[in-house]
Amino acid sequence: MRLASVVLLTAVALAVSAACGGGSGRPEVTVAAAADLQFAFQDIGALFERQCGCKVTFIFGSSGNLAAQIDSGLPADVFASANVDYVDGLKEKGLILDDTQQLYGVGRIVLAVNEDAGSQVEKLRDLLKPEVRRVAIANPEHAPYGVAAMQALQSEGVWEDLKPRLVYGENVRQALQYIQTGDAQAGIVALSVAAVPEVSYTLIDDSLHQPLRQSLAVLRRTAQEQLARDFIAFVNGPQGRPIMKKYGLMLPGES
Repeated sequence: MRLASVVLLTAVALAVSAACGGGSGRPEVTVAAAADLQFAFQDIGALFERQCGCKVTFIFGSSGNLAAQIDSGLPADVFASANVDYVDGLKEKGLILDDTQQLYGVGRIVLAVNEDAGSQVEKLRDLLKPEVRRVAIANPEHAPYGVAAMQALQSEGVWEDLKPRLVYGENVRQALQYIQTGDAQAGIVALSVAAVPEVSYTLIDDSLHQPLRQSLAVLRRTAQEQLARDFIAFVNGPQGRPIMKKYGLMLPGES
């Protein structure tokens, strides 16, 4: 699948339901979530559905785009951002229930490489090798993981040299797709989505970028307030936390 095809596919496939599906007559909670949460939240959503007898629908995208859509009236009950600043921004506008905001993890970024690219890429400076023709990151204009990638490259002093090779995904999952398909030989993506076929990865030192403090909250316009609160409690509760930790989304001090 080439670059244009991936862009089209991602554009039409951001909204997905949790794995065990729906059915009429059940209460439903809609969660607008950062793209780095796709794997973790689909696992959590399926488990939550089985226990609550409800339906969970996810809308995945970049945190900045989702925040803008919520501000414009996106019908969702919960917002889970990859950067606490976007939740804080909605709080300032009176769009969330203040007492529901919680930190659910601190994200990490990885250097991801297409295993068929034929290049040895183990550190950020290796991205300057001539055989690495394209480097994928999420768009820093609205994706927190793109900002972290940019900061790490700047810290290593390679940002300016790499600019002509950069391919920007609308979110971190699209950046990963570019690497999986070989449209980019390497890139920087979230640890939480990196364990996929065709890709190997190396953890990037978190001192190279600002912390990815990730937060979620119930939206004030929800018609399912209790169910939305229950979902947040589930994410950070004894059943959700092991799943979040499995995908590398750890709370401060958590091991």
